Amino acid sequence: MAKLYFRYGAMGSSKSANALMVRYNYLERGKNVLLMKPSTDTRDGVHRILSRCGLEAECTLVEDMDLKAYDCIIVDEAQFLTKEQVETFAYICDMYDVPVICYGLKTDFQGNFFEGSHWLLARADAIEEVKTICWCGKKATQNARLDGKGGITKEGDQVVLGANDTYIGLCRKHWRLGDPGPGLRAEDLKRKAEEKN
Repeated sequence: MAKLYFRYGAMGSSKSANALMVRYNYLERGKNVLLMKPSTDTRDGVHRILSRCGLEAECTLVEDMDLKAYDCIIVDEAQFLTKEQVETFAYICDMYDVPVICYGLKTDFQGNFFEGSHWLLARADAIEEVKTICWCGKKATQNARLDGKGGITKEGDQVVLGANDTYIGLCRKHWRLGDPGPGLRAEDLKRKAEEKN
């Protein structure tokens, strides 16, 4: 019986790299796999998934999904899914016996659920954490949005696309304290600016 998987992790936990590696494994075995992402994610181009470690592949948008015979469906940036899209993926698992593996963030920079994450946590058959660490060495569980001034912000729109220059994974303590860690604190940024001049 096919399952709906939700594999979540904080920023920088290699979710996209994992999605691309799973795709590669299916393709290597001669399987028909569909790689997708929601249209909200345009950071690396509309039809492209790119991991921080350099892995990349063309993908289809969730909104353009065509139900053909697939052996597996892989969805990156699943936090941007709607409730209806999550329900569609659950239906595909149940009625077509096709596994759907979703990768994404569990919560936003304020600690709130994304719509897709909320419904994946409610509907997924298997929920797995993709782990990474905070600068202090503890497990990173929170997503922090950098403010560009040596701290983090907890105000603003839920969706602001960005990568390492905009977001960082932190443990709950350093997220609560607003401490992005060495090299990103205000005094470190000031010193770097002075060194450039």
